[in-house]
This record gives sequence, structure tokens and C-alpha cells, in this order.
Amino acid sequence: MNALPWTIYVSFAGALLALAAGQRSASAARVVGLLTALTGLGLALGAAADFTPAAGLQTLVNAPWIPELGVRYHLAADGISLTLVVLTGLAATAGVLFSWNIGERTGEFFALYFALIGGVYGVFLSADAFAFFVFYEIAIVPKYFLIANWGSTNREYGAMKLVLYSFAGSALVLAGLLWAHGAAGGDSFALADLAAAAPNFTRFEQLGMFALLFTGFAVLAGMFPFHTWAPTGHVAAPTAASMLLAGVVMKLGAYGCLRVAMVTFPAGLAYFAPVIAWLAIIGILYAGFVALVQDDFKFVIGYSSVSHMGFVLLGLAAANATAVAGAVLQMFSHGVIAGLLFAVVGRMVYERTHTRKMDDLRALPLHRLLPFAAVVFVLAGLASMGLPGFSGFPAELTILIGTWKTSPLWALVAASGVLVAAAFTLRAIQVSFFGQNETAKDAPDHHYEPITWPEKAGAVLLLAATVYVGLNPDALLRWITPALESPLLRAALNGGAP
Repeated sequence: MNALPWTIYVSFAGALLALAAGQRSASAARVVGLLTALTGLGLALGAAADFTPAAGLQTLVNAPWIPELGVRYHLAADGISLTLVVLTGLAATAGVLFSWNIGERTGEFFALYFALIGGVYGVFLSADAFAFFVFYEIAIVPKYFLIANWGSTNREYGAMKLVLYSFAGSALVLAGLLWAHGAAGGDSFALADLAAAAPNFTRFEQLGMFALLFTGFAVLAGMFPFHTWAPTGHVAAPTAASMLLAGVVMKLGAYGCLRVAMVTFPAGLAYFAPVIAWLAIIGILYAGFVALVQDDFKFVIGYSSVSHMGFVLLGLAAANATAVAGAVLQMFSHGVIAGLLFAVVGRMVYERTHTRKMDDLRALPLHRLLPFAAVVFVLAGLASMGLPGFSGFPAELTILIGTWKTSPLWALVAASGVLVAAAFTLRAIQVSFFGQNETAKDAPDHHYEPITWPEKAGAVLLLAATVYVGLNPDALLRWITPALESPLLRAALNGGAP
């Protein structure tokens, strides 16, 4: 476990090394990027192998940072954060493999890429609210440059919209944290200390602070009606950035809702839970129906991400151990599956056919021209639909079972979202890969670059993760469930009662 902080340091060091290596050659920057990602993944898996599940955070580093403000450099981990650190390592490694073709300013690309990754690792390991916010902002800034410089469709607009929404959410988070810090006496930013002080706040303060924090984080999680940045940003982003946005960046928002807003102000969660739940359900259904009528292949996956993240927010709103465990499992599952879907659409299909229009793809026998891409997308689509054998099935089932315990109505309405997901996924598979009609007789004359070994390796890595967790969900649940027994999380799930 003590090796986990090195995931942060290695990522930032890798960013600098990639920038320097890029001055020599693109190949050198790629090798540095892959070694950096593999090192982070290795550190995460090594920590997982030595991890003993327990209730409460296990301190990794705790040193003074800004004593005058009560800020400490406090890193800690439990089964929830470890699950998401492993996800980050997988997503980072796959993203490098699917970026092997980046030839323009390669060193700068990977420098920004690993600056973002370092910030993500930092968020998942922070036990001090100030450190959490600093790493959170570090993870947001590189997204703009990755999209604006290496993106495609409306990249400047997509990058600006994403960053404006992100910073608007960050402003709410900062306001909530400063309010809580001041009301608690201004002595500490430690999440545990803020949570301990919260019962002494007035009801207005608790509800107001929770609303600021949860809403601010939920913007990045793609909660309806603040979700519109996500499909636009996903479509504009280069493949690896799309994978990171869907795979881990949206999880930062959901993790902030859980680790900061819910744990610090459980009374606010108890009050606002019905509103959050219905917004999550609306997001599940609305985004699903929008995905069903999209003609842009990448927009289908973008709205799919919003829909699936709705299940995460619903699990948090249901606020019982089963539902929240399912929400964390869904964060991991969706991170892997969405990253794989964006990799197929953005790299394997778009960069070869130069179109994302499903009407255009309908005329191509992609299942014969790009058979590996077709197989991977079908498997990833089945995983996204929640088919047994893939991680999406235990994740969404656990959320719905937990939600049923809180409100059968919420569970029943949300369950219809699974049917909508099946509809838009099957449509995307049929139209894009198997939609050739009789008028497209000349389609077999198309020839595309074969799928490369880095693409195959990245796809196999993510497929293996979703299948492994789908067949053995307890591999993650045995980490997650004990973490929910910590005093702070138990209070959050009991509406503030110890």
C-alpha cells in the first residue's frame, strides 16, 4: 500500500520525461509513455496484492503542507480508492496503446496526458480536502489542451465547453469547502475533521454546504441537466482523451460526491436524496433515448456514458451499503467498457474510414473489412448492455437491488433504462458493422490499415478486465464492502446517525 503515492510521482515524472523524449523522436515519447503507464499500473496491482480490506482509510503519507491554513499533504486509501486507482492504471495503459499513432507533437501530448493521470491518482488518494481540490484542478486543466490541440470535430468548442462546465463545478466545490472550513474554525481541511465538525453546523449550513459540494462534483459526473458537456467533449476529444474522460475523469466527480459531499454532510444527503435519485433516473432514460436517435457513432457512446453514469448517481442517492457498493463497482465497470467503446469508434473505425456517420458506415461491410474491431465492439456492447459474464451485469444489478431497498419505484423506473441501453447498443452494432445493404456492391473494394498490435493489446487488456470482474465481482466487492463499514461512510448511509 505504501507504494501507491508513487503512482502520482511516477505520472508527473513521466510527463516531464515524455516532453523531453519528444524532442528526440515520437517513438521515444511513446516508449516513455508506455513505461510510465505500465509502472503506474504495476504499482496499483502490487498494492492490491498486498491490500488487507478494512473499515476506514489507511494513511500512506501525512505531512504538514500549509500549517497556517491547517492544510496537510495527507494521502490515504481504502478499498474504494484502491478500486479506482487500479481502474486509472488500466485506462492509462490502454490509452497509451491506442495513441501509438500520435505523430504530431507527441512529447507534448504525453506530457499533458500524464499530468492529467497524475492528478487523477492524486484525487483518489487524497484525505485532505485542500489536496483533493488541488489534484482535482490539475486533472481538469490538461483536458482543454488535449482536446483543443489533438481533437477533431468542433474541437475548440468542445474543449471550451468542457472546461467551462468543469470550472463552474469547481467553483461550487471551492465555495462549499471554504464555507465548511470557516464554519469548522479554520483549523483543518482534513475530510475527517470537517465531517466531525459538521454536526455542530446549523441545518441551513449543512444543507447549503452539501448542495454546493454535491452539485459541483456532479457536474463532472455528468448528472442531468449538467451533462451536456460530456457528449460534446467526448466527440471532440482524441481517442485517448475520450477514453480518459469517460473512463476516469467522470469518476472524479462521482468519487467527490461520495468521498467529500456525502461523508462530510450526511444530513444533506438524507434531505436531497430524492431529488438526486430522480435527476439520475431522468439522466439514465433521457440520455439513452437521445443515444437511440444519434447518427454520429461517437455521440452514441457519449450519451451512453451519461446514461450509465446515471446508475452511479442513483446508487449514491439510494444511500445503503448495497447500492453504494454497486455504484463503486459501476464506476470501475463503466470506466473499462466506455474506454473500450471509444477506442473502437475513435481509433479503429473513424481513423480508418474517416467517418462517424452511421448512415455512411451502413454501406460498408465493416464486419469483414475490420473483423477485429467488429468482434471487440460487439463484446464491449454486450458488456455495456449488462449481459451476464461482463462487469456491467453485477454492477447494475447490485445498484438496482440496493435501490429497491430504498425505493422500489426508483428501481423499477431505472431498470427500464437497461432496455433502452440494449436498444441503442444493438442498433449501433447492426447499423455500423452489419448494416451493408444490397446497393453497396462495391463496398468490398475498400481496404483499410490492419488493426495494429498496440490496438489489439489495449483492447485485450480492457476486455480481460471486464470479463474478469464480470465472472468474479467479489474480486472488487471484497475491497469495497469493508470500506463502507468505516464510521464516516456508515454515518453517511444512515442519514447522519453513527
